[in-house]
Amino acid sequence: MTERITKKRERIVPLGTQIVTRADIHTPEGNLLQMSGAVAVILQMPSVVRGEYRVRFPDGAESSLKRSEFQVRKELAKTIGTALGTSQADLHQFVIYRCIVGSRAYGLEEDNSDVDRRGIYLPPAELQWSLLGVPEQLERQETQECYWEFEKFLRLALRANPNVLECLYTPLVEEASPLAEELLAMRDCFITKQVYQTYNGYVMSQFKKLGQDLRNKGAIRWKHAMHLVRLLLSGITILKEAAVPVRVGQHREHLLAIRRGQESWQEINAWRKELHREFDAAWAKTKLPEHPDYDRVNALLVKARRSKI
Repeated sequence: MTERITKKRERIVPLGTQIVTRADIHTPEGNLLQMSGAVAVILQMPSVVRGEYRVRFPDGAESSLKRSEFQVRKELAKTIGTALGTSQADLHQFVIYRCIVGSRAYGLEEDNSDVDRRGIYLPPAELQWSLLGVPEQLERQETQECYWEFEKFLRLALRANPNVLECLYTPLVEEASPLAEELLAMRDCFITKQVYQTYNGYVMSQFKKLGQDLRNKGAIRWKHAMHLVRLLLSGITILKEAAVPVRVGQHREHLLAIRRGQESWQEINAWRKELHREFDAAWAKTKLPEHPDYDRVNALLVKARRSKI
């Protein structure tokens, strides 16, 4: 797992990205080409993660740089937090809700499955109001954790974001403050007809990934196929029962067979089409409201903000 995370952190920076040099840049003869802090744009990417980038400076000069010799210009703002004495590590103490999602929450885990934790953090007013502000989410890639700032979480929930709705309905809750408990008690506020659009959007994204795999590699990633089907099953149940079914229940073995590549794409695609028809039919008959209860959710946000003054 450590190797996989390291590769993610060292992802190749794309063409056209503006970067800032970390040290003075010299010509092969030893002459100063650009001072530390110079801005440039990436002209050519390396063929491997740890290769060299070809960059061009505003005066037209070019140079080859290793990834360790520059940082992405847009990421410079993140370093302000260190200067002001605030870091993401400090902010984790303000987590008010922590839960487990992903395969372990779905009931699809295997022996080597990760433990994916998600949740909410609520910073004090002096940080929220400071020049630095606070990030919309905290991440710990090494432990597969992500926590949304309270307002960001509510906004995503109001838009029926599948990942956030699963946080509200997962049976695996590890920590919940009284305010988080209040949120869980009103989670039905977020279950609306918007589910049809958002879940369809996520399904289409998975289907696009499958198409790209078929075109580029001649085979699909079975995990993407499994999640496509799982999202459709979940969306159908939400429209019919007004609740998010995180556990896959009776579909567990069928979904695991898909992830293991034990079913053909033709069989999976036939089931997908059948589920799409069922999803459309559930949408036509659903009794869910058009919009979430904005006033109730806003009242909870205001209460949360006041509690941190």
